[in-house]
Amino acid sequence: MTEILIADAFSERHLGELRSLGCHVRYEPELKADALPAAVGNAKILIVRSKQVQAATLASSDQLTLVLRAGAGVNTIDVKAASARGIFVSNCPGKNSIAVAELVFALLLGIDRRIAENVHELRAHRWNKKEFSKAAGLFGRTLGVIGVGAIGREVIQRAKAFGMPVLAWSRSLNAAMADELGIEQVESIEDLFRRADAVSLHVAYHPETRHLVNATRLALMKPGSILINTSRGEVVDQQALRQAVASGGIRAGLDVFDPEPTGGTGAFDDPILDLPGLYGTHHIGASTEQAQDAIADEAVRIVREYLRTGEVLNCVNLARRTPARCQLMVRHYDRVGVLAFVLDQIRRAGINAEEVENVIFEGAAAAHCRIQLGAEPDPELLSQLRKGNADIISIELIRLSDPGV
Repeated sequence: MTEILIADAFSERHLGELRSLGCHVRYEPELKADALPAAVGNAKILIVRSKQVQAATLASSDQLTLVLRAGAGVNTIDVKAASARGIFVSNCPGKNSIAVAELVFALLLGIDRRIAENVHELRAHRWNKKEFSKAAGLFGRTLGVIGVGAIGREVIQRAKAFGMPVLAWSRSLNAAMADELGIEQVESIEDLFRRADAVSLHVAYHPETRHLVNATRLALMKPGSILINTSRGEVVDQQALRQAVASGGIRAGLDVFDPEPTGGTGAFDDPILDLPGLYGTHHIGASTEQAQDAIADEAVRIVREYLRTGEVLNCVNLARRTPARCQLMVRHYDRVGVLAFVLDQIRRAGINAEEVENVIFEGAAAAHCRIQLGAEPDPELLSQLRKGNADIISIELIRLSDPGV
């Protein structure tokens, strides 16, 4: 029976769905990250939400084959360590898009209309309509969107409903896509920061996006403009942002911070929190019941497919290209021992088979096997393969550096 360890909150309904797959489910949502190595045990699948999965956890068991993040992104998982041990890493992208987009506009409206200050004054039994009647409004203001994935697209859709023209920048954005989305593509991030009245960030975190928003780009923003970050805290140079907000030049709405507390509750003493131009939420972008149900549905789907076929949906750590130098194409009759013969000859030649795929033709009389090789076989080995097994129909070698391959 496949054992699954779930180390973060998961609904009872979805726990039941996993059990219905014939799995033994250990549900331990209160586990701390440093307790994971000892807790993994015989689990084949580890499911987490925001919990850190470090190299020690990945090395703690030979049984662990899949780490699934029930959320978008995998920055909380040591993907490099997982890859080195042959552990699949997957996630549930796009399932929280609407929830995050809704929070973007909650922050924009909250900042523009000073909602938090309004509530604070009313709870203190003070009426101050004179002060709070001052707001710019969103209609006609230009929104700059960085990243046009699932979340960015939901934000764009809502911006149109508010009557906000949209500028966008993304490495994947092209003229045709911009036309389809009804937005203006800018040539550079700098151009977007210079022209937008509000900027919303929707990029994944990786080394290339660390401090994508820095002091130089913040200095380009218009006086009184707004920066919204619901992606990852590390995307923004928080010290530079603190200085920009403290100067009174811009305002900011943050759902994520760098650093931020790792637990559900705790002290948080970052000085940026003391600035009146800062509106913040507690990393709750995906925390709606609708989003969590959609994410859990996707997590169950990934587990079900993995148990049924061995395929990992949304896998993030498979090599886009192996170290293979060439590809051996073996057309053969679908009979016992053919591939064993081919692979044994390759092994004897000291050549590593990097990747193997065997497809069967209709009727199951014949098959075609593609074997990516770490080194090119010499003519003698190819001759041995062609002549050494009567069930081999043909052998072809393709060098992977050849044009069109």
